[in-house]
Amino acid sequence: MPLVDVARATIRRHGMLAGGELVLVAVSGGADSVALLHVLRAVTPALHLRLHVAHVDHGLRPDSGRDADFVRSLGARLGLPVDVVRVTVSKSGSPEAAARHARYAALESVADRIAADRIAVGHTADDQAETVLMRLLEGAGPRGLAGIPPVRGRIIRPLLASRRADIVAALKGDGESWVEDPSNDDPRFSRNRIRHDLLPALAGVNPDIVPALVRTARLAREMTDAITRTAAAELAASAVIEGGGLTLPLARLQDLAPPLAAEVLRQAAVRFGCRAPLRAWAYRGLRRVLASPPPRRPFTIGGVVVEVSSGRIRLAARPASRLETRAVAVPGCTALPEIGLAIETALVAADGYAIPRGRHCVAFDADGIPGSLSVRARRPGDRFEPFGGGESRVKALLINAKVPRWARHAVPIIEADGRILWIAGLRRSNAAPVDRATRRVLELSLVPLAQSPCAR
Repeated sequence: MPLVDVARATIRRHGMLAGGELVLVAVSGGADSVALLHVLRAVTPALHLRLHVAHVDHGLRPDSGRDADFVRSLGARLGLPVDVVRVTVSKSGSPEAAARHARYAALESVADRIAADRIAVGHTADDQAETVLMRLLEGAGPRGLAGIPPVRGRIIRPLLASRRADIVAALKGDGESWVEDPSNDDPRFSRNRIRHDLLPALAGVNPDIVPALVRTARLAREMTDAITRTAAAELAASAVIEGGGLTLPLARLQDLAPPLAAEVLRQAAVRFGCRAPLRAWAYRGLRRVLASPPPRRPFTIGGVVVEVSSGRIRLAARPASRLETRAVAVPGCTALPEIGLAIETALVAADGYAIPRGRHCVAFDADGIPGSLSVRARRPGDRFEPFGGGESRVKALLINAKVPRWARHAVPIIEADGRILWIAGLRRSNAAPVDRATRRVLELSLVPLAQSPCAR
Protein backbone atom coordinates (compact mmCIF):
# COMPACT_ATOMS: atom_id res chain seq x y z
CA MET A 1 0.00 0.00 0.00
CA PRO A 2 1.17 3.56 -0.63
CA LEU A 3 2.59 5.28 2.46
CA VAL A 4 -0.30 7.75 2.68
CA ASP A 5 -2.88 4.94 2.56
CA VAL A 6 -1.14 3.01 5.36
CA ALA A 7 -1.03 6.17 7.50
CA ARG A 8 -4.65 7.00 6.72
CA ALA A 9 -5.69 3.50 7.85
CA THR A 10 -3.64 3.89 11.04
CA ILE A 11 -5.24 7.25 11.79
CA ARG A 12 -8.70 5.76 11.28
CA ARG A 13 -8.04 2.54 13.24
CA HIS A 14 -6.83 4.34 16.36
CA GLY A 15 -9.11 7.39 16.17
CA MET A 16 -6.13 9.75 15.98
CA LEU A 17 -7.95 12.54 14.16
CA ALA A 18 -11.62 13.37 13.84
CA GLY A 19 -11.18 16.35 11.53
CA GLY A 20 -10.62 20.05 11.99
CA GLU A 21 -7.72 19.74 14.46
CA LEU A 22 -4.67 21.95 14.79
CA VAL A 23 -1.78 19.45 14.67
CA LEU A 24 1.72 20.25 15.88
CA VAL A 25 4.06 18.13 13.75
CA ALA A 26 7.41 17.25 15.32
CA VAL A 27 10.01 17.39 12.54
CA SER A 28 13.63 16.56 13.32
CA GLY A 29 14.67 16.71 9.67
CA GLY A 30 15.18 12.95 9.41
CA ALA A 31 13.38 10.78 6.89
CA ASP A 32 10.64 9.60 9.25
CA SER A 33 9.58 13.05 10.42
CA VAL A 34 9.80 14.57 6.92
CA ALA A 35 7.58 11.77 5.62
CA LEU A 36 5.17 12.37 8.52
CA LEU A 37 4.80 16.01 7.53
CA HIS A 38 4.11 15.10 3.88
CA VAL A 39 1.61 12.43 4.87
CA LEU A 40 -0.32 14.85 7.08
CA ARG A 41 -0.34 17.43 4.28
CA ALA A 42 -1.78 14.77 2.01
CA VAL A 43 -4.69 13.98 4.38
CA THR A 44 -5.31 17.62 5.30
CA PRO A 45 -7.92 18.36 2.59
CA ALA A 46 -10.12 15.45 3.65
CA LEU A 47 -9.69 16.08 7.39
CA HIS A 48 -9.55 19.90 7.27
CA LEU A 49 -6.39 19.96 9.39
CA ARG A 50 -4.22 22.92 10.29
CA LEU A 51 -0.53 22.07 10.56
CA HIS A 52 2.20 23.75 12.60
CA VAL A 53 5.79 22.47 12.62
CA ALA A 54 8.05 22.21 15.67
CA HIS A 55 11.75 21.35 15.62
CA VAL A 56 13.57 20.58 18.89
CA ASP A 57 17.30 21.30 18.86
CA HIS A 58 18.93 19.25 21.63
CA GLY A 59 22.26 21.01 21.16
CA LEU A 60 24.11 17.70 21.43
CA ARG A 61 26.12 18.22 18.21
CA PRO A 62 28.10 21.29 17.07
CA ASP A 63 26.30 21.19 13.73
CA SER A 64 22.78 20.68 15.11
CA GLY A 65 21.83 24.11 13.74
CA ARG A 66 21.86 22.73 10.20
CA ASP A 67 18.92 20.47 11.06
CA ALA A 68 16.97 23.48 12.31
CA ASP A 69 17.80 25.41 9.13
CA PHE A 70 16.61 22.47 7.02
CA VAL A 71 13.28 22.33 8.86
CA ARG A 72 12.79 26.10 8.59
CA SER A 73 13.41 25.87 4.85
CA LEU A 74 11.03 22.92 4.51
CA GLY A 75 8.30 24.77 6.40
CA ALA A 76 8.76 27.87 4.27
CA ARG A 77 8.55 25.81 1.06
CA LEU A 78 5.33 24.17 2.22
CA GLY A 79 3.87 27.40 3.60
CA LEU A 80 3.73 26.15 7.18
CA PRO A 81 4.69 27.99 10.38
CA VAL A 82 7.78 26.58 12.12
CA ASP A 83 8.89 26.87 15.74
CA VAL A 84 12.48 25.94 16.62
CA VAL A 85 13.04 25.23 20.31
CA ARG A 86 16.51 24.72 21.78
CA VAL A 87 16.60 22.62 24.93
CA THR A 88 19.21 21.71 27.53
CA VAL A 89 19.56 17.96 27.99
CA SER A 90 20.36 16.77 31.50
CA LYS A 91 23.73 15.04 31.81
CA SER A 92 22.58 12.71 34.57
CA GLY A 93 21.29 9.23 33.79
CA SER A 94 20.69 7.90 30.30
CA PRO A 95 21.38 10.51 27.58
CA GLU A 96 18.66 8.92 25.41
CA ALA A 97 16.06 9.20 28.19
CA ALA A 98 17.14 12.74 29.08
CA ALA A 99 16.89 13.87 25.45
CA ARG A 100 13.47 12.24 25.08
CA HIS A 101 12.19 13.93 28.24
CA ALA A 102 13.45 17.35 27.10
CA ARG A 103 12.02 16.85 23.62
CA TYR A 104 8.51 15.95 24.75
CA ALA A 105 8.47 18.73 27.33
CA ALA A 106 9.36 21.22 24.58
CA LEU A 107 6.69 19.85 22.23
CA GLU A 108 4.03 20.03 24.95
CA SER A 109 5.05 23.62 25.71
CA VAL A 110 4.71 24.67 22.07
CA ALA A 111 1.41 22.78 21.77
CA ASP A 112 0.07 24.60 24.83
CA ARG A 113 1.10 27.98 23.45
CA ILE A 114 -0.55 27.50 20.06
CA ALA A 115 -3.49 25.50 21.51
CA ALA A 116 -2.75 22.44 19.38
CA ASP A 117 -5.22 19.57 19.59
CA ARG A 118 -2.66 16.90 18.66
CA ILE A 119 1.11 16.43 18.57
CA ALA A 120 2.21 14.14 15.73
CA VAL A 121 5.53 12.30 15.99
CA GLY A 122 7.19 10.05 13.42
CA HIS A 123 7.67 6.67 15.09
CA THR A 124 7.56 3.73 12.66
CA ALA A 125 7.04 -0.01 12.79
CA ASP A 126 10.83 -0.40 12.93
CA ASP A 127 10.94 1.86 16.02
CA GLN A 128 8.24 -0.31 17.55
CA ALA A 129 10.20 -3.51 16.87
CA GLU A 130 13.37 -1.99 18.35
CA THR A 131 11.50 -0.87 21.45
CA VAL A 132 9.92 -4.28 22.03
CA LEU A 133 13.27 -6.02 21.62
CA MET A 134 14.98 -3.55 23.95
CA ARG A 135 12.35 -4.10 26.64
CA LEU A 136 12.44 -7.84 26.17
CA LEU A 137 16.18 -7.74 26.89
CA GLU A 138 15.44 -5.69 30.01
CA GLY A 139 13.03 -8.36 31.26
CA ALA A 140 9.90 -6.25 30.89
CA GLY A 141 6.41 -7.64 31.45
CA PRO A 142 3.36 -7.31 29.18
CA ARG A 143 3.04 -3.55 29.73
CA GLY A 144 6.63 -3.00 28.63
CA LEU A 145 6.26 -5.35 25.66
CA ALA A 146 3.25 -3.31 24.51
CA GLY A 147 5.88 -0.91 23.23
CA ILE A 148 5.05 2.51 21.79
CA PRO A 149 1.33 3.40 22.02
CA PRO A 150 -0.35 4.70 18.84
CA VAL A 151 -2.06 7.40 20.93
CA ARG A 152 -1.09 8.78 24.33
CA GLY A 153 -2.90 11.89 25.47
CA ARG A 154 -2.71 14.27 22.52
CA ILE A 155 0.36 12.56 21.03
CA ILE A 156 -0.37 10.56 17.87
CA ARG A 157 1.86 8.36 15.71
CA PRO A 158 0.38 8.04 12.19
CA LEU A 159 3.42 6.16 10.81
CA LEU A 160 3.48 3.43 13.45
CA ALA A 161 2.37 0.77 10.94
CA SER A 162 4.83 1.93 8.25
CA ARG A 163 8.24 0.42 7.58
CA ARG A 164 11.30 2.66 7.47
CA ALA A 165 12.38 1.23 4.09
CA ASP A 166 9.00 2.15 2.59
CA ILE A 167 9.31 5.67 3.99
CA VAL A 168 12.73 6.18 2.43
CA ALA A 169 11.53 4.74 -0.90
CA ALA A 170 8.49 7.05 -0.90
CA LEU A 171 10.62 10.15 -0.22
CA LYS A 172 13.10 9.23 -2.93
CA GLY A 173 10.27 8.57 -5.35
CA ASP A 174 8.86 12.05 -4.69
CA GLY A 175 12.29 13.68 -4.93
CA GLU A 176 12.19 14.78 -1.29
CA SER A 177 15.36 15.23 0.77
CA TRP A 178 16.10 14.88 4.46
CA VAL A 179 19.06 15.16 6.82
CA GLU A 180 20.82 12.26 8.49
CA ASP A 181 21.61 12.46 12.20
CA PRO A 182 25.06 10.88 12.74
CA SER A 183 24.11 9.99 16.30
CA ASN A 184 21.78 7.33 14.84
CA ASP A 185 24.91 5.33 14.00
CA ASP A 186 26.63 5.83 17.37
CA PRO A 187 27.15 2.34 18.92
CA ARG A 188 27.22 3.83 22.42
CA PHE A 189 23.43 3.92 22.32
CA SER A 190 21.71 0.60 22.93
CA ARG A 191 18.95 1.31 20.42
CA ASN A 192 21.55 1.76 17.67
CA ARG A 193 23.18 -1.57 18.51
CA ILE A 194 19.79 -3.24 18.36
CA ARG A 195 18.98 -1.49 15.06
CA HIS A 196 22.25 -2.14 13.25
CA ASP A 197 23.46 -5.40 14.80
CA LEU A 198 20.82 -7.43 16.63
CA LEU A 199 17.78 -6.97 14.38
CA PRO A 200 19.72 -7.84 11.18
CA ALA A 201 21.08 -10.94 12.93
CA LEU A 202 17.57 -11.99 14.00
CA ALA A 203 16.33 -11.38 10.46
CA GLY A 204 18.67 -14.20 9.42
CA VAL A 205 16.55 -16.50 11.59
CA ASN A 206 13.17 -14.91 10.82
CA PRO A 207 13.03 -12.54 7.82
CA ASP A 208 9.75 -11.16 9.21
CA ILE A 209 11.22 -10.32 12.61
CA VAL A 210 9.98 -6.72 12.54
CA PRO A 211 6.33 -7.64 11.78
CA ALA A 212 6.57 -10.38 14.41
CA LEU A 213 7.74 -7.95 17.10
CA VAL A 214 5.09 -5.42 16.06
CA ARG A 215 2.48 -8.18 16.43
CA THR A 216 3.82 -8.96 19.91
CA ALA A 217 3.41 -5.30 20.85
CA ARG A 218 -0.16 -5.26 19.53
CA LEU A 219 -1.17 -8.38 21.46
CA ALA A 220 0.49 -7.14 24.66
CA ARG A 221 -1.24 -3.78 24.29
CA GLU A 222 -4.63 -5.43 23.78
CA MET A 223 -4.11 -7.37 27.01
CA THR A 224 -2.86 -4.39 29.02
CA ASP A 225 -5.64 -2.17 27.65
CA ALA A 226 -8.18 -4.75 28.82
CA ILE A 227 -6.58 -4.81 32.28
CA THR A 228 -6.55 -1.01 32.33
CA ARG A 229 -10.27 -0.80 31.50
CA THR A 230 -11.20 -3.47 34.04
CA ALA A 231 -9.10 -1.79 36.74
CA ALA A 232 -10.73 1.57 36.03
CA ALA A 233 -14.17 0.00 36.48
CA GLU A 234 -13.05 -1.70 39.70
CA LEU A 235 -11.64 1.56 41.03
CA ALA A 236 -14.85 3.43 40.22
CA ALA A 237 -16.91 0.75 41.97
CA SER A 238 -14.86 0.32 45.15
CA ALA A 239 -12.92 3.54 45.83
CA VAL A 240 -14.12 6.03 48.44
CA ILE A 241 -12.79 9.61 48.34
CA GLU A 242 -12.52 11.05 51.83
CA GLY A 243 -10.26 13.22 53.93
CA GLY A 244 -7.97 14.17 51.05
CA GLY A 245 -7.29 10.54 50.20
CA LEU A 246 -8.73 7.50 48.48
CA THR A 247 -9.54 4.26 50.26
CA LEU A 248 -10.05 0.75 48.88
CA PRO A 249 -11.37 -2.39 50.61
CA LEU A 250 -8.46 -4.73 51.27
CA ALA A 251 -10.51 -7.92 50.83
CA ARG A 252 -11.69 -6.84 47.38
CA LEU A 253 -8.13 -6.18 46.27
CA GLN A 254 -7.04 -9.57 47.65
CA ASP A 255 -9.64 -11.29 45.49
CA LEU A 256 -8.29 -9.79 42.26
CA ALA A 257 -5.58 -11.36 40.11
CA PRO A 258 -2.23 -9.71 40.94
CA PRO A 259 -1.85 -7.88 37.57
CA LEU A 260 -5.34 -6.42 37.94
CA ALA A 261 -4.86 -5.52 41.62
CA ALA A 262 -1.54 -3.83 40.81
CA GLU A 263 -3.18 -1.79 38.05
CA VAL A 264 -5.96 -0.70 40.44
CA LEU A 265 -3.27 0.54 42.84
CA ARG A 266 -1.41 2.29 40.02
CA GLN A 267 -4.51 4.11 38.78
CA ALA A 268 -5.39 5.15 42.32
CA ALA A 269 -1.88 6.50 42.85
CA VAL A 270 -1.96 8.45 39.58
CA ARG A 271 -4.79 10.54 41.05
CA PHE A 272 -2.33 11.87 43.61
CA GLY A 273 0.47 12.75 41.20
CA CYS A 274 2.29 9.42 40.90
CA ARG A 275 3.86 9.06 37.46
CA ALA A 276 6.01 5.98 38.08
CA PRO A 277 5.29 3.16 35.60
CA LEU A 278 3.53 0.10 36.94
CA ARG A 279 6.56 -2.14 36.60
CA ALA A 280 8.57 0.24 38.81
CA TRP A 281 6.41 0.18 41.90
CA ALA A 282 2.89 -1.26 41.78
CA TYR A 283 3.77 -4.94 42.28
CA ARG A 284 6.13 -4.03 45.11
CA GLY A 285 3.41 -1.92 46.70
CA LEU A 286 0.88 -4.70 46.21
CA ARG A 287 3.08 -7.20 48.07
CA ARG A 288 3.36 -4.78 50.99
CA VAL A 289 -0.35 -3.98 51.31
CA LEU A 290 -1.32 -7.65 51.02
CA ALA A 291 1.30 -8.85 53.52
CA SER A 292 0.16 -10.73 56.61
CA PRO A 293 0.21 -9.05 59.01
CA PRO A 294 -0.29 -5.78 57.08
CA PRO A 295 2.22 -2.96 57.57
CA ARG A 296 1.54 -0.93 60.70
CA ARG A 297 3.15 2.26 59.47
CA PRO A 298 2.55 4.39 56.37
CA PHE A 299 5.01 3.88 53.53
CA THR A 300 5.68 5.87 50.38
CA ILE A 301 6.01 4.42 46.89
CA GLY A 302 6.04 6.49 43.73
CA GLY A 303 5.65 9.64 45.83
CA VAL A 304 2.28 8.49 47.21
CA VAL A 305 1.58 7.71 50.88
CA VAL A 306 0.06 4.23 51.36
CA GLU A 307 -1.50 2.98 54.60
CA VAL A 308 -3.32 -0.22 55.56
CA SER A 309 -5.69 -0.46 58.53
CA SER A 310 -9.07 -1.89 59.54
CA GLY A 311 -9.46 -3.79 56.30
CA ARG A 312 -8.90 -0.77 54.06
CA ILE A 313 -6.04 0.72 52.03
CA ARG A 314 -5.55 4.47 51.88
CA LEU A 315 -3.59 6.31 49.19
CA ALA A 316 -2.95 10.04 49.37
CA ALA A 317 -0.44 12.72 48.48
CA ARG A 318 0.34 13.20 52.17
CA PRO A 319 -0.49 11.62 55.55
CA ALA A 320 -3.97 12.21 56.95
CA SER A 321 -4.51 15.47 58.83
CA ARG A 322 -4.10 15.54 62.61
CA LEU A 323 -6.58 17.52 64.66
CA GLU A 324 -5.15 20.58 66.38
CA THR A 325 -5.93 21.45 70.00
CA ARG A 326 -8.26 24.41 70.51
CA ALA A 327 -10.79 25.80 72.98
CA VAL A 328 -14.46 25.01 72.40
CA ALA A 329 -16.84 27.98 72.44
CA VAL A 330 -19.81 27.53 74.82
CA PRO A 331 -22.32 28.38 73.54
CA GLY A 332 -21.24 28.73 69.93
CA CYS A 333 -19.47 27.03 67.07
CA THR A 334 -15.86 25.82 66.86
CA ALA A 335 -14.47 25.08 63.40
CA LEU A 336 -12.18 22.10 62.89
CA PRO A 337 -11.04 22.96 59.33
CA GLU A 338 -8.30 20.33 59.11
CA ILE A 339 -10.94 17.58 59.25
CA GLY A 340 -13.85 19.45 57.64
CA LEU A 341 -16.05 19.34 60.76
CA ALA A 342 -17.30 21.68 63.48
CA ILE A 343 -18.41 21.40 67.11
CA GLU A 344 -21.64 23.24 67.88
CA THR A 345 -22.60 23.82 71.50
CA ALA A 346 -25.79 25.13 73.11
CA LEU A 347 -27.01 25.75 76.65
CA VAL A 348 -30.71 24.96 76.99
CA ALA A 349 -33.24 24.64 79.81
CA ALA A 350 -33.77 21.10 81.07
CA ASP A 351 -37.58 21.41 81.23
CA GLY A 352 -39.03 19.43 78.35
CA TYR A 353 -35.62 18.57 76.92
CA ALA A 354 -35.42 15.29 74.95
CA ILE A 355 -32.06 13.55 75.13
CA PRO A 356 -30.67 13.02 71.58
CA ARG A 357 -30.27 9.44 70.41
CA GLY A 358 -27.83 9.87 67.52
CA ARG A 359 -24.04 9.36 67.72
CA HIS A 360 -23.30 12.91 66.59
CA CYS A 361 -25.13 14.76 69.33
CA VAL A 362 -24.76 14.35 73.12
CA ALA A 363 -26.09 16.11 76.21
CA PHE A 364 -24.56 16.75 79.64
CA ASP A 365 -25.70 18.37 82.85
CA ALA A 366 -24.10 21.78 82.27
CA ASP A 367 -23.57 22.40 85.98
CA GLY A 368 -21.71 19.10 86.35
CA ILE A 369 -19.00 20.06 83.82
CA PRO A 370 -15.89 21.46 85.51
CA GLY A 371 -14.01 24.28 83.78
CA SER A 372 -13.90 25.12 80.07
CA LEU A 373 -14.06 22.73 77.14
CA SER A 374 -11.34 21.96 74.65
CA VAL A 375 -11.04 19.67 71.64
CA ARG A 376 -7.91 17.74 70.61
CA ALA A 377 -6.61 14.61 68.93
CA ARG A 378 -6.06 11.45 70.94
CA ARG A 379 -2.81 11.03 72.87
CA PRO A 380 -0.85 7.91 73.79
CA GLY A 381 -2.22 6.43 77.01
CA ASP A 382 -5.60 8.22 76.84
CA ARG A 383 -8.18 6.51 79.05
CA PHE A 384 -11.91 6.95 79.03
CA GLU A 385 -14.91 6.12 81.24
CA PRO A 386 -17.74 5.44 78.79
CA PHE A 387 -21.38 5.85 79.76
CA GLY A 388 -22.69 2.52 81.01
CA GLY A 389 -19.30 0.76 81.16
CA GLY A 390 -15.96 0.58 82.96
CA GLU A 391 -12.77 2.46 82.15
CA SER A 392 -11.08 1.61 78.87
CA ARG A 393 -8.30 2.84 76.61
CA VAL A 394 -9.30 5.27 73.88
CA LYS A 395 -7.09 3.35 71.44
CA ALA A 396 -9.01 0.13 72.11
CA LEU A 397 -12.32 1.87 71.62
CA LEU A 398 -11.21 3.27 68.26
CA ILE A 399 -9.94 -0.14 67.14
CA ASN A 400 -13.18 -1.84 68.19
CA ALA A 401 -15.12 0.83 66.29
CA LYS A 402 -13.01 -0.06 63.20
CA VAL A 403 -11.67 3.46 62.86
CA PRO A 404 -8.66 3.05 60.51
CA ARG A 405 -5.25 4.01 61.86
CA TRP A 406 -4.92 7.06 59.60
CA ALA A 407 -8.24 8.50 60.87
CA ARG A 408 -7.64 8.08 64.60
CA HIS A 409 -5.77 11.36 65.01
CA ALA A 410 -8.69 13.13 63.32
CA VAL A 411 -11.35 11.91 65.79
CA PRO A 412 -12.27 14.91 68.02
CA ILE A 413 -11.71 14.31 71.73
CA ILE A 414 -13.75 16.76 73.85
CA GLU A 415 -12.46 17.22 77.37
CA ALA A 416 -12.98 19.45 80.40
CA ASP A 417 -10.36 19.98 83.07
CA GLY A 418 -8.36 17.04 81.67
CA ARG A 419 -11.30 14.60 81.70
CA ILE A 420 -12.56 13.17 78.40
CA LEU A 421 -16.28 13.90 77.98
CA TRP A 422 -16.93 12.70 74.47
CA ILE A 423 -15.14 10.83 71.73
CA ALA A 424 -17.10 12.73 69.13
CA GLY A 425 -19.27 10.61 66.90
CA LEU A 426 -18.51 7.42 68.87
CA ARG A 427 -19.06 7.40 72.66
CA ARG A 428 -19.83 9.82 75.47
CA SER A 429 -18.42 9.47 78.95
CA ASN A 430 -20.33 8.81 82.16
CA ALA A 431 -19.67 12.40 83.31
CA ALA A 432 -22.53 14.76 84.18
CA PRO A 433 -25.52 12.73 82.98
CA VAL A 434 -28.80 14.56 82.41
CA ASP A 435 -31.30 13.52 85.12
CA ARG A 436 -34.30 14.88 87.01
CA ALA A 437 -32.07 17.22 89.03
CA THR A 438 -30.59 18.84 85.91
CA ARG A 439 -31.50 22.51 85.41
CA ARG A 440 -29.36 23.36 82.37
CA VAL A 441 -28.29 21.09 79.54
CA LEU A 442 -25.06 21.45 77.62
CA GLU A 443 -25.65 20.02 74.13
CA LEU A 444 -22.70 19.21 71.82
CA SER A 445 -23.08 18.34 68.14
CA LEU A 446 -20.53 17.21 65.56
CA VAL A 447 -21.55 18.57 62.13
CA PRO A 448 -19.99 19.03 58.69
CA LEU A 449 -18.15 22.35 58.61
CA ALA A 450 -19.95 23.43 55.44
CA GLN A 451 -23.31 23.09 57.22
CA SER A 452 -22.34 24.91 60.40
CA PRO A 453 -22.58 28.62 61.34
CA CYS A 454 -18.75 28.59 61.44
CA ALA A 455 -18.69 28.53 57.64
CA ARG A 456 -20.95 31.56 57.23
